[in-house]
Amino acid sequence: MLLKLIIELAIGGLCGYAANMIMNGKSKGILKNVLLGVAGGVVGGLIGNLIGVGGGWVTGILLSIGGACLVVWLINKFFK
Repeated sequence: MLLKLIIELAIGGLCGYAANMIMNGKSKGILKNVLLGVAGGVVGGLIGNLIGVGGGWVTGILLSIGGACLVVWLINKFFK
């Protein structure tokens, strides 16, 4: 149980980092990357469910990165 949580947080951090690199080109720090990756996973999962895409772990990671990119774009749009 704890190992699964650690793995999911690590993957969330990598997804958040990837989204930052795609959208900004700079890292925001490990904690912000993890939070961004988790938020991106939620957003990506919702979008995936709405359009009927999902299933595998590769699809989940791609949806998480896409969702995190959307979160980064929204943050940049409304908080700058």
